[in-house]
Amino acid sequence: MRGRTLPSFLSRAALLLGGLVGVAQPALAVPQVVLVQNSGWMEPFYSDPTSQFKPLVAALAGSVAQPGDALVLAAFNQSRPGAPSPRGLLSESVDAKTVQAHVGTALAGLDLARKPGGAALADTDLGEAVNAAVTQVLQGKPGLVWLVTNNRNSPNNDQATSARNREFYTLIHRGQAIDKALAWPLRMQVEGQHYRANGLMIYVFAVGREGAQALDRLLAAGRIQRVITEPPARLKPLDRDTVRLVPRKVENAPGVDFSMDANGLLRADVAPDARSPSASIRWNLENTIYPYTIAGASLAARSMLGGENHRIALANNNVGRLAPGQAAPLASTMQLPVAQLPGKWSLAALQSAGSAYVLPGRIELQLQGQRLELSQAFRDRMAALFPGDPLPDIFTPPSEIQASTAVLPIEVRVHYGSGPLFAAIGAALALLGLGVGAAYAYARPRRVVLTVEDELRTVHTRAGATQPIYDKAGQQVARLKTTLFGNQLLDLREGAQVRLGR
Repeated sequence: MRGRTLPSFLSRAALLLGGLVGVAQPALAVPQVVLVQNSGWMEPFYSDPTSQFKPLVAALAGSVAQPGDALVLAAFNQSRPGAPSPRGLLSESVDAKTVQAHVGTALAGLDLARKPGGAALADTDLGEAVNAAVTQVLQGKPGLVWLVTNNRNSPNNDQATSARNREFYTLIHRGQAIDKALAWPLRMQVEGQHYRANGLMIYVFAVGREGAQALDRLLAAGRIQRVITEPPARLKPLDRDTVRLVPRKVENAPGVDFSMDANGLLRADVAPDARSPSASIRWNLENTIYPYTIAGASLAARSMLGGENHRIALANNNVGRLAPGQAAPLASTMQLPVAQLPGKWSLAALQSAGSAYVLPGRIELQLQGQRLELSQAFRDRMAALFPGDPLPDIFTPPSEIQASTAVLPIEVRVHYGSGPLFAAIGAALALLGLGVGAAYAYARPRRVVLTVEDELRTVHTRAGATQPIYDKAGQQVARLKTTLFGNQLLDLREGAQVRLGR
């Protein structure tokens, strides 16, 4: 397949991305750009008949691209007059059922690029390719940029790869557009006519906050792990979420139990009658920043719950030599928001009966004076996959990154039984019954028997009514007042012969 030139490629990609803005798309869809290296250093990946290079790229694109995503596939080397780079191979709105086949077809005709006017194979400029994807294809909008390379960064056949790689990593670490960057060093032994290689590197750069969120969703859903089983090496960010706290045991707090769900949310389940002001919690402090060892850092922690902000007292305020994936025990004393928890007879508790009253918050763990070192196991792996490549030394974090913050979301959940609610409902029904009975008693018609001048009379009245009583001559001789509790004669005229009853 003949690739499109850079101007037509960018125009088509920009039109595709722009067109998707005005179309109803899935809420989680983001544009994705896949850059595939085809410079001279990649010769064995293209010429070795056993190479799985192209099938790997197609499988990865088919796994990470989701319906509604705009997908752009391009080959890159180093741009020269008459030979632009990147060179577009495919741009389309993703149909999940066909994307892998379409990418495979687009890659089938891809071969090594040569310099214009000669037989010399093209050089490589990793930074140029990533910049073009971010600024020209995505046009600064959020998205994901994938880079598949043998990790040889040599513009103009420059052999000072260490310096070239430093420029590339400066773009990653100090570039404002890239929010998150990961790398997967993969074993792939290939041999060509001129070179042999032991492995390749796959990078992903998340552009913008939405791009980083999309990458996190791909990782959480296991879509990348379907194709790449190796853990990703984190390049950026290195100043947050370098560790996580996993609760092991709660002491001196009866009725309080901690657990963590699959998404990393900490739950504190509190019994309704638990009113301990604090809890002693034993944690595992885990290093989550592969491939770095936390050589040393000082620790401080705070809890923010229900409007309360409290320092968490740590038994050990330092951590050191914590390898990636390893955990260290950490004991703490944490204030519980007992003043913010409603009593079991409160309206909030009654509304939560049978479920849980939830008080959201967070725990913040700060690492100051953080010193990160590339783990020796990763150095050894990189040396085996890319012999002679100085890249492991350049994985060292920027010197200005000396602190990080880990945020642990937490929910304090109080489980209220249904007893108080049933009691409240019963009391309300009883009051309602009394009210209905009183209303009926008040409104029902009553008959009162009176004797006026030896004449027996029956008067129809209601509770709360007062009516005059007349003698045979038509003169008012009294007034009859009726209440819920009986009848009463008022203003009885002197000498009048009026009485209740017979």
